[in-house]
Amino acid sequence: MIAAIILAGGRAERLDGADKAAVEVDGRALIEAAYAAVAGAAPVIAVGPQTIARAGVVTVREDPPFGGPVAGINAAVAELDRVQEQSPAAETWLLACDLPRAELIVAQLRDIPIPEDCDGVILRDSAGRDQWLAGRYRVASLRSALTALPDVRDVSMRKLLAVLNIRTVDDRVGAALDLDTWADVERYREQEKTS
Repeated sequence: MIAAIILAGGRAERLDGADKAAVEVDGRALIEAAYAAVAGAAPVIAVGPQTIARAGVVTVREDPPFGGPVAGINAAVAELDRVQEQSPAAETWLLACDLPRAELIVAQLRDIPIPEDCDGVILRDSAGRDQWLAGRYRVASLRSALTALPDVRDVSMRKLLAVLNIRTVDDRVGAALDLDTWADVERYREQEKTS
């Protein structure tokens, strides 16, 4: 079984502080795209406010709140360890909540194994950027990287993952598109109308 971690705890400053997970695209809230993408994963841990709670999803808050994605991952891995003592998942999806094409991320990576000498597999977008929050990781590797940090608050993803060996897969369909600003949201909505 593969677990899933969905990060939805940010301030969304570039969205004027709006609840990013609740922004509607494709007729549904962004968080619903992430949940649909990991249907069948267990457990599903969502990091953020109670507004993202859904049946079958364990919701936790990063400590401190708004402490950044690494603090969120830390909270989620701690919760994974707590809820699955008997049969822990070896791997977990790690997705941001602002990925309207999350299902295409999972579809591209689902059948790609994490090589023995690697700690995860992620998408690389068409601009050549590694999309760390669009992938699947070994839980033990994430735990080890988190433990090596003196603090998790406001730590960059780059620093967390610097000690990991991650396989990248070229994103062939633009699945890793994220919506950080209202301009991104409107552009995506217009694209979807014409496609």
